[in-house]
Amino acid sequence: MQMEHEEKGEARVVRVLEAKLTYPILASFFGEVQKLIEAGSHQIVIDLRAVSYIDSASIGCLMDIHRLLQEKSGTLRLVALQPRVETMISMTGVHKIIEIHRTLEEALAAISPKRRRSDA
Repeated sequence: MQMEHEEKGEARVVRVLEAKLTYPILASFFGEVQKLIEAGSHQIVIDLRAVSYIDSASIGCLMDIHRLLQEKSGTLRLVALQPRVETMISMTGVHKIIEIHRTLEEALAAISPKRRRSDA
């Protein structure tokens, strides 16, 4: 599975570098993100810029990550969706549950104010 991750402010940005986020790489993707969450990353932004295809298993995986983060009072955000991926996310209603942003900057800006309000 080709992916990279880095800390950006209060978030961990995960960049998927695969054109298709499907089986068999889905299991390693989930495992890597799960490790980040267990290590304390509770604000995850997944950059799907390189991904041109996802399937129902991918949607399930994203929802599992969302649930893991909810248990830790964290959030998942998706950024830079290609049209085909965005259509799949919209058709399944996932966009009503997981925040989607056009750019990484938008997603990071959405994290900071929420964090400050909860610290006050």
